[in-house]
Amino acid sequence: DFFRKTYGRTGASNAKPFEGGRSWAGARPEFRAIGYDAHGIAAHIGVLRRFIKVGEVDLLVAELGLYSVRPDLEGFGISFSLGVVYPVLQQLGVPFVFGTVRHAMRNHVERFCRTGLATIVSDARVRSTRPEVYPDLPPTRLEDVLVFVVPIGRSMSEWPSGTLIDRNGPEL
Repeated sequence: DFFRKTYGRTGASNAKPFEGGRSWAGARPEFRAIGYDAHGIAAHIGVLRRFIKVGEVDLLVAELGLYSVRPDLEGFGISFSLGVVYPVLQQLGVPFVFGTVRHAMRNHVERFCRTGLATIVSDARVRSTRPEVYPDLPPTRLEDVLVFVVPIGRSMSEWPSGTLIDRNGPEL
């Protein structure tokens, strides 16, 4: 219900994967941070360790996904409180955190980049498998999304070069 309501504001197609009681759009998260207040769920973020391929390099990352803040709380800085997840990311033993958002979220992601927490990777496209089998669509899709990376166990200078990132699975 939370995802349907928060994602539905940006289009019915964004809310559709959460119809029928489904609580994730693609892969199941390994870790979830859920913030609550007196009105219920206030914010959510999911984390999943996985291997991706950046150019020709296989790389272990913690993918962030299923990120959402309840509409009445947007603009209050609640997303910065999700910094509580950073120690968990360090415990996962990954060199980088990887995430994708719609280009419309650029201003939001740039706020994290100004603090040095994240870096936007320009000109990267992401290939992933579809979360369900559709006979009339190819099994993979190539997306033009905004990619951001957070260095955890390595420096950003060690992020591999490449304009194609292969998720080797569905998006989180």
